[in-house]
Amino acid sequence: MNFTGKYELQSQENFEPFMKALGLPDDQIQKGKDIKSISEIVQDGKKFKVTVTTGSKVLHNEFTIGEECEMEMLTGEKVKAIVQLEGNNRLVANLKGLKSVTELNGDTITNTLTMGDLTYKRISKRI
Repeated sequence: MNFTGKYELQSQENFEPFMKALGLPDDQIQKGKDIKSISEIVQDGKKFKVTVTTGSKVLHNEFTIGEECEMEMLTGEKVKAIVQLEGNNRLVANLKGLKSVTELNGDTITNTLTMGDLTYKRISKRI
């Protein structure tokens, strides 16, 4: 399955408590909670380029399945991670105590971030 495309955020669950737990300042959380972010994914075989634009904040990560890479977290911190492909539609990464699962079903991408017992879920649709 090919992840390439642009996706617009449709809904999210637990945004505020999760961002607080990550250590983001309240003003940044309040600004970001109502913005419909756009995710652009370019997949070339096992190589991925992911750009998430939320208002004026742009998060850009590149990785190759199964190889260690440096990824920027929502806080701006850069961490080492390895992204694995499970089945043909799930990308799984562990980033410094944070587990990220991105699942593609048709034109819908569900991204679930888990840290301890706290889960943040984003659902985006292809545009």
